[in-house]
Amino acid sequence: MSVANLSLQVLPIVPDEQVYPVVDEVIKFIENSGCKYEVGPMETTLEGELDVLLDIVKKAQEICIREGASRVISVVKIDYKPEGVTIDEKISKYRER
Repeated sequence: MSVANLSLQVLPIVPDEQVYPVVDEVIKFIENSGCKYEVGPMETTLEGELDVLLDIVKKAQEICIREGASRVISVVKIDYKPEGVTIDEKISKYRER
C-alpha cells in the first residue's frame, strides 16, 4: 500500500485541567510509532502506510481511556491516493518562506 496522510484530533472527555496531559500521552505514543508526524494546534498529521495509521488511531482511543477519559471523540481525516501522498509535497512551499 502507498503512503497516506492522516490527521487525528482526539477530544478526551476529562476535566479541563486533564485534557492536555491526556493528549500529551497520545502524542508521545505517536512520537514512538516511527511514523513521520507534525503536531498542530488542533490536530496531529501523520504520514505512513494506511493500515499502520489506522492502528495508531485505535491505540489513541485506548490511551485516552487508560489515562482517565470516560469517552473519546476523535476527528480523522485521510488523504490517500494510489501513488502516495506526503506531507512535504503539500506544505514544503510554505516552509521556504
